[in-house]
Amino acid sequence: MTPFEAAQFYFTRAADELGLPDSMRRRLLVAKREVQVQVTIEMDSGEIVTFIGYRVQHDNSRGPMKGGFRYHPQVDLDEVRSLAALMTLKTAVVNIPYGGAKGGIAVDVHKLSVRELERLTRKFIDALHDVIGPDIDIPAPDMGTDSRVMAWIMNQYNKYHGFNPGVVTGKPAEYYGIPGREEATGRGVGIVTLKVLGRLGRKPPQTRVAIQGFGNVGSHTAKFLRDAECKVVAISDASGGFYRADGIDVLAAIRYSNQNNRSLAGYTGADHITNAELLEMDVDILIPAALGGVIDESNAERIKAPIIIEAANEPIRPEADHTLAERGVLILPDVLANAGGVTVSYFEWAQNRQHYKWNLDRVRQELERGMTQAFETVWDEAKQRKVSLRTAAYVVGLERVAKATTLAGLE
Repeated sequence: MTPFEAAQFYFTRAADELGLPDSMRRRLLVAKREVQVQVTIEMDSGEIVTFIGYRVQHDNSRGPMKGGFRYHPQVDLDEVRSLAALMTLKTAVVNIPYGGAKGGIAVDVHKLSVRELERLTRKFIDALHDVIGPDIDIPAPDMGTDSRVMAWIMNQYNKYHGFNPGVVTGKPAEYYGIPGREEATGRGVGIVTLKVLGRLGRKPPQTRVAIQGFGNVGSHTAKFLRDAECKVVAISDASGGFYRADGIDVLAAIRYSNQNNRSLAGYTGADHITNAELLEMDVDILIPAALGGVIDESNAERIKAPIIIEAANEPIRPEADHTLAERGVLILPDVLANAGGVTVSYFEWAQNRQHYKWNLDRVRQELERGMTQAFETVWDEAKQRKVSLRTAAYVVGLERVAKATTLAGLE
């Protein structure tokens, strides 16, 4: 099942639960616009290389479209199409006035110099500037991109359209960004993880957590849960996994990663394990925070954690989701669990439009309020309808998008 087929599968299940008519289903499944562009740049060596870039704008019934730019070798139209649809539902689940979009370039950023990365980004915006904007479609960071890339995007867009800091979010705090944006997705994951523990009557100090992925999301999730007194016993990144039964020194691991080019390779503060072993560990909570599709039919039966929090996008394939659900595993879906990033992106965009800044305390308070409200809504929906949290989240999001579409009428 491809990523977009998986999105359709969950969409159909929620649409059946809501009893949506076929006409509405067709309208909400098809993206409003799909753009594919050639991005040709001169490399530092003088070689001319062409990359393929994408932007899929899925739906704008609830507001400007919103979604990240992903720079990764596996980026293709099917993946971007799936993630754009996911963003439409995600913004609706946390009830912020956005639609959904996604974009990216098929490229390995580790093989680019800083100057090549900047040239690639600016040429990408040259090709897309007419179809994005603060009232149309607002990009953000994703895998392979960061605040520096967002600053280049804003600067390049402004060359065509004048001063518009709201065209992109996730910018450096010193360059029209917002404090707390970098930590937002991981912090949001931590907030809803504690909400799940509270609903299940579990106490953080007695909770063992394994986090697969120790990039921006995974590391901030680990720090938040460590501060909440959860015991983070396993972490991993592309170099492999690390386990310590008494709990990993999360702050030391973050320092090591930052000093080692954002890699845990060579870390000596825990025993070395594989990423596969981490996923299958006997822990209380498993948090996949890296790539999609890491839990599938091949390993679903060996997953021992009774609770999974989806910090990554689409980390569980539908076939595996069914297997885990039948075993009673509680899964908090990505459309809710990792929505902290887009929530704080909304705060940044709103401030850019108002030319007014919040401090970090207010950002964190508003993030917690928004994530808590969304969690309670989804949890109550699941209990009322007697469905999984994933289906409940899709029902909440889909119902809000369908209602906005109906109220707007036919264009």
